[in-house]
Amino acid sequence: MSELPLRAQLASVLGKSAASLSRATGRGDGSVIGGRVALKVEPDLLGKLARGRRLTLVSATNGKTTTTRLIAAALRELGDIATNEQGANMPTGHITALANSPDARNGVLEVDEKYLPQVIKATNPAVTVLMNLSRDQMDRASEINLLAKKWRDALRSSETHVVANADDPLVAWAGLGARHATWVSAGQRWKEDSWCCPECGGHLKRDPDPYWECPECGLARPEASWAVDNDDDVVVDPNGVRFGMQLNLPGDANRSNAAVAMAVGAAYGIHPKQSLPRLREIRSVAGRYTSVVTHGTEVRLLLAKNPAGWLESFAVLGPPDVPVLLSVNAQVPDGKDTSWLWDVDYTVLADRRVFVLGERRTDLALRLETDGVPFEVADRVDDVVGRLKAERPDLPKVDVIANYTAFQQIRAAYGRVQ
Repeated sequence: MSELPLRAQLASVLGKSAASLSRATGRGDGSVIGGRVALKVEPDLLGKLARGRRLTLVSATNGKTTTTRLIAAALRELGDIATNEQGANMPTGHITALANSPDARNGVLEVDEKYLPQVIKATNPAVTVLMNLSRDQMDRASEINLLAKKWRDALRSSETHVVANADDPLVAWAGLGARHATWVSAGQRWKEDSWCCPECGGHLKRDPDPYWECPECGLARPEASWAVDNDDDVVVDPNGVRFGMQLNLPGDANRSNAAVAMAVGAAYGIHPKQSLPRLREIRSVAGRYTSVVTHGTEVRLLLAKNPAGWLESFAVLGPPDVPVLLSVNAQVPDGKDTSWLWDVDYTVLADRRVFVLGERRTDLALRLETDGVPFEVADRVDDVVGRLKAERPDLPKVDVIANYTAFQQIRAAYGRVQ
């Protein structure tokens, strides 16, 4: 803190005071309001707080918070880390994270996709992580092709080392704008937003998976030096060495997130044998994948904010006899347009007991009815579990999939489980 100019020091102190007051009055965790107050005093505070640090920025449509947490865990091998791993991913949150850890030489910041070019320019990051791009909150967000172009332009004027998913054509095209890149074959289950070439608009050839190329202009998938083998639960490093993952986070998407974290760790000089044990310690991230017990039944919480996220959540559901609760809101943080529900294939739930909850449960009910998926309407998770337990006293588990504010409401009902 003493290395900062006086004005920046004052801004940091006032921001911390505002954050503390917010927490004390129960209005929030203070990460956003603290940054807002600090920015009013010193508009260039983010760049000043970033100076002299080695930062990694993490951006994507899905998986930012989890991957930020994984990378921060890996980099703690080097000492204290400044991070916003609870998800305040705009410049206000970045300022709070850096101000709260003034002595941390290394940092990992989750960055909202729209703000990534701005934050790259302000912080001069050592590493920038790009994982996936798909449609999300289209009532207030940019088209993803425009986002990818802004990423590409920002990377062209930066010396940052990019660690990017070679299997997502939009991400790869953006990452090819960088001077230095490490490519990870992290997979892409949701392909509906990337059938066209981001360079020329031609139709991409996508066979065999994960290979892709454009027959029109020649744009093609970069050769990956890191890869995930989901069948064998291993990650393969640039030397061809295979490391068993054995994560405590479920699903293929989290194997991909962990592979990216290991690649970033390697860029910092951390061997996979050092980073993997730290990644295995993580069981949930800001409530994601957490299980709580109510009425003697395990309730597992899964966050899904858009079609790509729902597809990944479906992939980690329990056996068919495990009921699933779907909850959707349409508040400002979710995006008020629920038309994206029609891009999700719900027929995979046809053999399950399905309940719909949330402020927009009627929208969800109509979508399920159209797909021929039987459902029941409910108000609260506890009500559903109580009803199920009355029918099936030995019910061991239910899965809950919810979009952002619905997820936070359910999480708060159980004491904001971690």
